[in-house]
Amino acid sequence: MKLSILDQSAKPSDAAPLKALQSSLRLAQTGEELGYSRYWIAEHHDLPGLTSSAPEIMLAWIGGQTSRIRLGAGAILLPHYKPYKVAETFHMLATLFPGRIDLGISRSPGGSAEASIALSGNFLRNVKQLPDSLRELLHFIDHDFPVEHMYSKLNAAPLPAVPPQVFVLGTSMKSADLAAENGTGYAFGHFMGSEDPSVIARYSETYKPRSGNAAPPHRILTVSAVCAETPEKAAEIAYSGQVWQLMLAKGEGADGIPSAQEAKDYPKSFEDEEKLAAMSRNALIGTPSDVKMRLQQLSDAYGADEVMIITNVYAEEDKLHSYKLLAEACL
Repeated sequence: MKLSILDQSAKPSDAAPLKALQSSLRLAQTGEELGYSRYWIAEHHDLPGLTSSAPEIMLAWIGGQTSRIRLGAGAILLPHYKPYKVAETFHMLATLFPGRIDLGISRSPGGSAEASIALSGNFLRNVKQLPDSLRELLHFIDHDFPVEHMYSKLNAAPLPAVPPQVFVLGTSMKSADLAAENGTGYAFGHFMGSEDPSVIARYSETYKPRSGNAAPPHRILTVSAVCAETPEKAAEIAYSGQVWQLMLAKGEGADGIPSAQEAKDYPKSFEDEEKLAAMSRNALIGTPSDVKMRLQQLSDAYGADEVMIITNVYAEEDKLHSYKLLAEACL
């Protein structure tokens, strides 16, 4: 099984943001040692407990302290940016770290309405323009604007020997269609509570290689998972992250992932308990053998080429140990 890592650079409630960013570096380094294929880091803006607002900076820092694992953004929120600047940035990364750079693209705002306005003005207008923006970005990546285009002689320099591998991230038919029509990879966010194998099937069936790029469709299934030696320990470790997700949904959780005691003490309504139960059903929580079996079942159901794991827990040592146990079971 091909496994990768998605990191939101979430901080513990009692830690400074620097600790979360340093933990992200150690996660990428550990993933490389364990045989994970990719490490992706997400982009968020002024969201409680999430520390990575500039994935490209983190990728440069991490790239200089790793040597083999592929590195990428999961994802760059394209409606906030001009395609040319995104292409320049990821061409620079691909030049520095040849054959190791991925560029994930999403339409998500990644933060509040105020953050979106501060970043890019009219976000909804920019979202409507996303298909055009993605096509323009891919022309810069592939260096293949038609000769009559005003950008035909414009380079997103430096031009790397191996361009970034581009993916669209999403959970809907709309995102699957966008990826298929433009010949990019596709990453489906199962961890976001979405369960619909037909989305990836649609991508596979309608995929069209883009001009000059004969790459086949590539399907990544992104799953929340927590491993420990016993089911009880795994559930205990996972609980803090689930309570934090609940707090975020309610506009709380500003300090980051709560400790086990903080999670236990957080007041929960009956509706909250139902939401926590749904999170547990969506996530893969248990012993390495149990999680491996469920990962294989999901991978088969979705026709995934690889599975990307996100593990948001309070303690860094528990997170690293979970990835280690999973690697030992699956790789």
